[in-house]
Amino acid sequence: QVQLVESGGGSVQSGGSLRLSCAISTYASSNYCMGWFRQAPGKEREWVGTMDSDGQTRYQDSVKGRFTISQDSTKRRLDLQMNSLKPEDTAMYYCAADAGRWRAGAVRCGSHGAEFAYWGQGTQVTVSE
Repeated sequence: QVQLVESGGGSVQSGGSLRLSCAISTYASSNYCMGWFRQAPGKEREWVGTMDSDGQTRYQDSVKGRFTISQDSTKRRLDLQMNSLKPEDTAMYYCAADAGRWRAGAVRCGSHGAEFAYWGQGTQVTVSE
């Protein structure tokens, strides 16, 4: 069983930065891919980005160049560095993990929430004008 706990959310002004962290309860480096999702009030959950087990990352177009996913050396923490934040980035942010599919030498996940079996409780990010 994989447990995920997010932290680091808060309120910032437009143009500011926040760093979210996701604590992972198990050693997941070679067995899981990880993702970040977000959900704004009244909107559907939205994919933000994914890190495969080999460290390859992919991002939604609206956050490319502003957000960066990274994992610490112990593979027990997944971070989401968010720069140049905009009011439209306001949402509850969720960390997710899954065993994924083995392709091209790594465990890889897609961009759909239904593909992820494990979820954190979320952390709120609010960006004001």
